[in-house]
Amino acid sequence: MTWSQYLVPLLKGAQITVMISLASIVLGAIIAFVAGIARTSANPVISGIAFTYVVLFRGTPLLVQLFWFYYALPLVGVSFDPITTGIMVLSLLTGAFGAEVVRGALLAVPPQQHEAARALNFSKSYTLWHISMPQAIIEMMPAFGNLAVQNLKDTALVSLISIADLTFQAQSLRNITLDSATVYTLTLLGYFIIALCLMVIMRLIEMKLRRGAAFPRSAHS
Repeated sequence: MTWSQYLVPLLKGAQITVMISLASIVLGAIIAFVAGIARTSANPVISGIAFTYVVLFRGTPLLVQLFWFYYALPLVGVSFDPITTGIMVLSLLTGAFGAEVVRGALLAVPPQQHEAARALNFSKSYTLWHISMPQAIIEMMPAFGNLAVQNLKDTALVSLISIADLTFQAQSLRNITLDSATVYTLTLLGYFIIALCLMVIMRLIEMKLRRGAAFPRSAHS
């Protein structure tokens, strides 16, 4: 087989990899914000549930999580197709790591601003979304960029639950052609290109948020 013939199945696999990665990054970010805010809650039940979720997914291997959701959960009558399972597990894992990023960024907001908000009789929800979050989200972006790339790399494991992603296609090609060098070189380049695109996107989002945060200050001055 020629390089061009290798590219057809690898590109099909790359499409699935990108779809799973983007879906789990978006869902993971939503989960991260919910769990991260819950971790800062004064309610011990809410913060306790969030803490348990974060510790559970941060403290167990992704491969075991995938196998548990795909092979063990159906034994109690709950089953999902492979792609749904992959997206769900990657989202929960990304959300668990992202939750700590959100919590840390929120706690880094100077306490004087919370005191000023209370003095002005702002509600807790108003203070969170209009004072704390706009500042914290900018500080989260570099860490979220790293999590996005890590999420992409973690997608390689979904091939083990029969998802025809980039890694799955590479393994299939290698078994057929026995041309490990060419197949895995193309696979390596494929992941690198996707990761590079992700890093550029996350950097652009970060720059836009920073410009948006700087604009009111410059306008006020």
